[in-house]
Amino acid sequence: MGIAEDELRRLRSGPGPEDDRARPFLVRVRFTAADPARVVAGARAVLRSVVGRTDDWPAAEQWPQLLPAWFVRRCAPEPVEPEPGAPPFDAEEWLRQWRAMTPEQRAAADREPWTLSDWLHCFDPTEDGGGGDRGWWWWHAGTDGPGTGRVQVETTGWPFGSGSLRWLIEAAGGTDLTWSP
Repeated sequence: MGIAEDELRRLRSGPGPEDDRARPFLVRVRFTAADPARVVAGARAVLRSVVGRTDDWPAAEQWPQLLPAWFVRRCAPEPVEPEPGAPPFDAEEWLRQWRAMTPEQRAAADREPWTLSDWLHCFDPTEDGGGGDRGWWWWHAGTDGPGTGRVQVETTGWPFGSGSLRWLIEAAGGTDLTWSP
């Protein structure tokens, strides 16, 4: 089995005996929610729609029909096309602004809703740097009692690119995320 098939299996039924052979680096994300089981179920539903689509990656306009409607609604609106003659996006200026932010300002910016296209880019196997290099893969999830839940992911190390995972959990209704390797 490949990485995507293993991840889909774990999304459906959790880690199995075949996972005991590998000793991956696991990170746990704890969260609070009114209904943590619903958060876990929602995150699983979204990922089952995306993971494993290596040969049949849908066009951008198809995704709103393929993903759960609640997830699409929670995503930020897509940016509007720039007016003709508008200056192009200045990546260097954006990076200067990002570097000038305090850690608190960066954390607040990281918590902003993601657009659907930005979130999907992390999974898109046809994009450079996308899909095959998102940095985390679903391992296990559950609830820890009233109002608390957890998601455990396999990663390549700590820290890792966790923004797409954070947005998935928050869009599903999780709050107050804490991370531990």
